Amino acid sequence: MTDAALPTPAPLRELAGVTPADLTDALLTSTTPFVVRGLAAGWPYVQAALTSQQAASAYLCRFYTGEPVVAYVGPPEIRGRFAYSDDMTRMNFASINARLDLILAQLAGHAHDAEPPYCYVGSTSIDRYLPGFRAENDLPLGDRQPMTSIWLGNQTRVAAHFDFSDNLAVVAAGRRKFTLFPPEQLSNLYIGPLDFTPAGQSISMVDFDRPDLDTFPRFAEAMRHAQEAILAPGDAIFIPTMWWHHVAGLDPFNTLVNYWWRQTPHYLGTPSATLLDAMLTIRALPPEQRRAWQEHFRHYVFESDGQEAAHIPEGARRVLAPFDADSAQALRAQLAKRLR
Repeated sequence: MTDAALPTPAPLRELAGVTPADLTDALLTSTTPFVVRGLAAGWPYVQAALTSQQAASAYLCRFYTGEPVVAYVGPPEIRGRFAYSDDMTRMNFASINARLDLILAQLAGHAHDAEPPYCYVGSTSIDRYLPGFRAENDLPLGDRQPMTSIWLGNQTRVAAHFDFSDNLAVVAAGRRKFTLFPPEQLSNLYIGPLDFTPAGQSISMVDFDRPDLDTFPRFAEAMRHAQEAILAPGDAIFIPTMWWHHVAGLDPFNTLVNYWWRQTPHYLGTPSATLLDAMLTIRALPPEQRRAWQEHFRHYVFESDGQEAAHIPEGARRVLAPFDADSAQALRAQLAKRLR
């Protein structure tokens, strides 16, 4: 079966007339994705990138501290897709530390190659490596304190994955194609190992450019629920927490600036750690025991309304009470002791 059998993704919802001043809490807590055309069109970096790749690189180098960044590099054979080797014993790319200005020069040197080597600098802290950039190129996000990162490379592809944080991403140079799936498409995306990943997040095993529907037949069903958009410089996309997204750079030089934030305090940790621990402790139990623990999770976690401890005096509820930074740290220490 070929990709010709695949459904065409629906277009991502676009919001008209939204300016940076219109980024309200209602928009930034949306549970569905959306695109805003031209949201960052006035950024000086976007304007430099529209002039030329050379102008965009020179603009970044104005702020660069000189500290080496982490870059992923791969041969032309990977066709821009950073993922696993064929036997899945390793990755199909190498991770290197290199100066950003030299990476930008390399990208310029291969800009016209028919089959270039691929290079990708991902999730690199702007405040650390490009201090001052945000003073000229930024979005107002209220009292949120997002992690702000820059991503750049050539025609690379990031396999479908999800992030725990909400994500507002600005395409600042080049064009990128985003293909999104709602969280419930997990089983149709054929996710790879949870503990051996290209960059920390588990990814879809499906090559979106050459989907093998004999090996991954349910991917056709995932595509029935897909949403897609191509973003140009200055355009922005909001990707809600847990939505799967595949991102493809379409031009020889691409830059993306993104803002990540979470809706719960950092001291509460990440659910992915809980999932791995549950796989260790619950998955192998007999079915009746798994169902019993499923009821515990339903009662204390997934359908918690704060009333499950109402019969316990307020000062004695311990972990059944809402957490603060101190109680979260105490529980984490207790869990670490149990794991040992």
